[in-house]
Amino acid sequence: MGSVVPEPEAKRTKQTEPETHRSHPETTREQERKGKPALSRFTGFLFGDDPQTRLILSRTWALAWPVVLEQALAMVGQVVDMAMLGRLGKEAVAAVSLSMQPFQLIQATFMGLSVGTTAIVARATGAGNREEAGQVAGQAIIIALLFGLAISIIGVVNADWIVTFMKAEEPVRVVGREYVRMMMPGMLLFFVFTIATGALRGAGDTRTPMVINVSLNAVKVLCNYLLIFGNLGFPEMGVAGAGIATTVSRSLGGIAMLVALSRKSSKLPISWRRVFSNFDIRLFGRILNIGVPAMAERVLTSSGQIAYARQVASLGTEAYAAHQLALNVESFSYMPGMGFATSATALVGQRLGAKDPEGAEKSAIIAMKMGVLTMGTMGVLFFLFPAQFLKIFTNDAGVIARGAPLVRIVAFTQFPEAMGFVIPGALRGAGDTRIAMFVTVAGVWIVRLGLTYLLMNVFNVGLTAAWFAMFADWVVRSALYWRRLKRGKWKEIKV
Repeated sequence: MGSVVPEPEAKRTKQTEPETHRSHPETTREQERKGKPALSRFTGFLFGDDPQTRLILSRTWALAWPVVLEQALAMVGQVVDMAMLGRLGKEAVAAVSLSMQPFQLIQATFMGLSVGTTAIVARATGAGNREEAGQVAGQAIIIALLFGLAISIIGVVNADWIVTFMKAEEPVRVVGREYVRMMMPGMLLFFVFTIATGALRGAGDTRTPMVINVSLNAVKVLCNYLLIFGNLGFPEMGVAGAGIATTVSRSLGGIAMLVALSRKSSKLPISWRRVFSNFDIRLFGRILNIGVPAMAERVLTSSGQIAYARQVASLGTEAYAAHQLALNVESFSYMPGMGFATSATALVGQRLGAKDPEGAEKSAIIAMKMGVLTMGTMGVLFFLFPAQFLKIFTNDAGVIARGAPLVRIVAFTQFPEAMGFVIPGALRGAGDTRIAMFVTVAGVWIVRLGLTYLLMNVFNVGLTAAWFAMFADWVVRSALYWRRLKRGKWKEIKV
């Protein structure tokens, strides 16, 4: 008899539970919410707590974290790289920084092809067409190889003109010329590496580029250690040694990517026989349809940055060194920004390929929120510890004193900059690359360059003028990109 009594009690409890739930749904949901860990409640508040949102969050992070880690370790390599150069003096820092500006313009010209490749690979992957995705990547890599060969030759021949064009002072010019000559041969396979990385990310593989990039940064740091200072019996080559280290690492990166894409187990296997025997001009035209506007946008951005750098360089070597090192500090925040921009590109392209435009928009907004959260956190650290960040790169007290106010200004830039990173990434995944040209003209050419000139030359504000102008530029660009995202026309673009 004793065993019979609990049974009806249990049944009565089960019968009354649904009634209670129906009578007080808000109370039950509140209890469920309180039962969750604090982090889950926080993410639910920021992003939403429905199943689709949780799935997108998971996929966004799965694509982003290898890029974030890759960028973080690349940043460690860059910190070590710049720290080694910083020990050679401010002329070495200025020489390498000024020398790289024109090549960022060249890379920008080529990045249009990379953007077109990533977008079409993402669409094809979302539609389940791996063969087309591989064909797109293979054809783009062939063009990259030819482009890299041409740029390598032109760069070596015109090394002196490149540094002179950037208004380098004579000591900086001599050092910079040697760096350019040693660095240029690596451009041959650097563009192959860039295209292959973009294609793999479009296919949803961010881990392979991470592994290869991390390995290459280790190689570069080692080569710098051996060749800049002449350690372990190697010749002491100074800045020229840093150029050779760059060439070695970039060449190995291109080779490693070609090997990875040639494997049948790759997420993006390329049949090289089919690529060479069936080069599809129409397919290449689709790449260019997206890539040419992206190329124009990158050229406008990079040429604007060159003009911006020349304005700052006119203030002298110490001012430019402080400016460049503050930019290096800012690049710490690029890591999460680039990671979430990459996620947005891949997920938006794949969702549109799978005929899910609403899922594409939700992916873009979630990636943007994650970018703002992480870059905003970095901004707080920049504001609190500007000198400590600069000391990572240099021990020059004058450079640190001039650079600290710049780092504090850029702390406030992180919020609009995060939006300006991630939203264009989402639009690129949709193939919407034309809007970026107009946004760049408004932000970089009108606001940044115009305001820098006005504050620097009319009001004599000095170096901080350039950084106030940078903040205004990002505010304008982020507002324009947000408006474009919310209008939704990008969902209808055919690639």
